[in-house]
Amino acid sequence: MVETAAKSSRPHVAVLASPGLGHVVPLLEFAKRLVINHGVHVRFLVITTNEASAAQEKLLRSLPDGLDVVDLPPVDVSAVTRDDMPVITRLHAIVDESLKSSLKAVLIELCNPRALVIDLFCTQAFEICSQLSIPTYSFVTTSIHFFAFALYLPTLDREVQGEFVDLPEPIEIPGCPPVRPEDLLDQVRNRKIDEYNLFLLHISRLPLAAGIFLNSWENLELVPLRAIREHSFYLQIPTPPIYPIGPLIKQDETLSASDEECLAWLGKKPSDSVIFVAPGSGGTLTAEQVTEMAWGLEQSKQRFIWVVRMPSDASASATFFNVGSDVNDPQAYLPEGFLQRTHGMGMVVPSWAPQVEILRHSSTGGFLSHCGWNSSLESICHGVPMIAWPLYAEQKMNAAMLTEEIGVAVKPVIESGKKVIGRGEIERVVRLVMESEQGQVMRRRVKELKESASRALEDGVSSSDSLARFVKKWKD
Repeated sequence: MVETAAKSSRPHVAVLASPGLGHVVPLLEFAKRLVINHGVHVRFLVITTNEASAAQEKLLRSLPDGLDVVDLPPVDVSAVTRDDMPVITRLHAIVDESLKSSLKAVLIELCNPRALVIDLFCTQAFEICSQLSIPTYSFVTTSIHFFAFALYLPTLDREVQGEFVDLPEPIEIPGCPPVRPEDLLDQVRNRKIDEYNLFLLHISRLPLAAGIFLNSWENLELVPLRAIREHSFYLQIPTPPIYPIGPLIKQDETLSASDEECLAWLGKKPSDSVIFVAPGSGGTLTAEQVTEMAWGLEQSKQRFIWVVRMPSDASASATFFNVGSDVNDPQAYLPEGFLQRTHGMGMVVPSWAPQVEILRHSSTGGFLSHCGWNSSLESICHGVPMIAWPLYAEQKMNAAMLTEEIGVAVKPVIESGKKVIGRGEIERVVRLVMESEQGQVMRRRVKELKESASRALEDGVSSSDSLARFVKKWKD
């Protein structure tokens, strides 16, 4: 009873993430920050369907007091989704089915929280919350640069004829670095498909938000942040108030026996000597690319931890909805003899590894990453330089920013006419990060940003202060 009374005296908000670890992780960390640092009582709403993710279920265990998980009533989405659907189309169908059937009733049952915080793909909640007079805020799980592009996309849609990828010059984003057509996210590369129209629909609803939380910080992305705050284009939209509150990254992980084994292996290696190779929570490689990766790592003669998944020639995001649930035997698809030849030098981990623990370990010296924003922030916050290997969504834009603007990554080059990055190029970039002077320059740069990220979260400093000042409004 005392605990209930204490909770009821706190400001009460709800947080809603769309399916997929890339969305759930940062919103869950945001919820934890509200509870632990600011005394807010948070209900974390989970969309439950017949498509379960073992990794997500693991993530939602052992939460702090004051952070309650509320499962929305389960919906069967088998009639509206297919395995071969593009990610955004499938995501939209899942969220739409869940929210229209239960969100209003759940919010009423929760006694109308002071606010609802949603991610980009839950914008159906704006109309529902408007009926209940609940202020709705957006949490942007991508970079500020990408957010600026997203705000500009409806204007591009009106003004540009034909496909964006056919434009002869980089796309000028007001006040921000331009974006090359070849670096555009998958969802806007073909304007004739449903996925583009759904993405544009969600983006066009951003101005409905009462405010927007950004998972980044001033010292990392000052140029696009200043543009959104000051440039006439964003002011006339009008862009809702923005709050840079990052970096919010996963702080701890529940370790399995295989995770412990992986970290024990890592603990026996010298400082900065291991390259960590992981395709993100939803990423997969083709069979041919898996073979080239194996040979490239072997030829590099560098120590490695490689998270491998069953190859998929159909989609680079094949495990987006079921990460950690797949059956996976690396012996079945890795080159014959690879595991034996690299024994002791490398460790192959099927499907899933404790990424945060590996990146924060002193033996880890590089990260071959898909450049999802969560992974990019984790690498920067733990001072690990990257090899940029974008697979889907906005990852090509992130890779360009990390390599060309921030200077903490190198991107391998694919030969003209080839569909995969060859083993020789993989060997070259791995050696570059781990052995060369250029690698040392990147290492020094990312260590500087690690310190900057830590300072941003200190009491009274930029990101921490931004969130504290905002939460005060909920408490008043």
